[in-house]
Amino acid sequence: MSRGFVREDDQEESPFIPPRAPLPEGVANYVTPRGLELLRNERLALEQERAATTGSDYERRRAQAEVDGKLALLQERINTARVVEPAAANDEVRFGCTVALLHLNGPLANTERHWTIVGVDEASVKEQRIAFTSPLARTLLGKRVGEVAELNNGPQPQRFRILKIT
Repeated sequence: MSRGFVREDDQEESPFIPPRAPLPEGVANYVTPRGLELLRNERLALEQERAATTGSDYERRRAQAEVDGKLALLQERINTARVVEPAAANDEVRFGCTVALLHLNGPLANTERHWTIVGVDEASVKEQRIAFTSPLARTLLGKRVGEVAELNNGPQPQRFRILKIT
């Protein structure tokens, strides 16, 4: 069809859908059971938001298109999720465990921090949850209590002692 026969008001601009946190190429979408539940709850909230959209026909279509885009990205994450149950043995740092670290150097020297290693969508620094793909998590995975982990991040490597794994 010639562009001359299309009404100007029919040329709606597609809404911007922010991407989800990326997964590195070839890396499985590991999630904790809690992480999968959070994804499902997010989907439910988006479905409810879509059903409750109001406004003019244009506003409603635009809002629904935005929610539909978010739902499509979310559904892809749910479809590719591989649930990993936390390990019963806590002899080494693994996906799903919480690690108590002692900072050995830098501005946080002699400070203890606790981090739980989780899936990409579940990560939240505020909740002390880091993605298994993060540099810190990759440095810690496989380490045991008492071992020192070194993260080359910045001018001086950061060093941590593993105090406890739960």
